[in-house]
Amino acid sequence: MNPKKRIIIAMTGATGAIYGVRMLQILQAQAEWETHLVISSAGVVNLHHELDMKRDALYQLADVVHGINDIAASISSGGFKTEGMIIAPCSMKTLAAVAHGFGDNLISRSADVVLKERRRLVVMPRETPLNLVHIRNMAVVTEMGGIIFPPMPAFYSKTDSLSAMVNETVGRVLDMFGVDVTGLYTPWEGL
Repeated sequence: MNPKKRIIIAMTGATGAIYGVRMLQILQAQAEWETHLVISSAGVVNLHHELDMKRDALYQLADVVHGINDIAASISSGGFKTEGMIIAPCSMKTLAAVAHGFGDNLISRSADVVLKERRRLVVMPRETPLNLVHIRNMAVVTEMGGIIFPPMPAFYSKTDSLSAMVNETVGRVLDMFGVDVTGLYTPWEGL
């Protein structure tokens, strides 16, 4: 039996809790994936405010839940093999911490580990408009090998459904990790 592929899903206080929740829902339905969740205190506030969802309901979507201050967690070590990490949504505070190696909590520490081990890091920043520091921090993370993936809807699908827009973004991100995203969205194939 092949071991499960592990992926870290981190959620911060930026708006867009639906992205992290939807990723966990999709991954929960796929037996070959093991999810490791970390959510910040501000992320919990947004989860409740945006989705009327309680922390316990979120935790039930993950295989393993780690505390934000548990710097000794398995995912804080490069010896713990993962396919990588997605920060969805990513606040500008967390982006800055990742960009500058400031591993003061398990989210920024795990992102640092993913980068140093040359694994895939996808950061979904949620802020607008962007100031120069935000843009520079995104450039730094990109230069370190991270992928900046702002959750911007594609309009070529001509949907007016919020859930379809979320699925399209989530599908594209999870596809980068080789997750089966069949039925989530239709990739652009030209006219």
